[in-house]
Amino acid sequence: LRFAIREGGRTVGAGTVTEILE
Repeated sequence: LRFAIREGGRTVGAGTVTEILE
């Protein structure tokens, strides 16, 4: 899983949605 920081906290990468851990 790829972790990326984006506005809103959600990012779409390679068709995979990852959430940022607060």
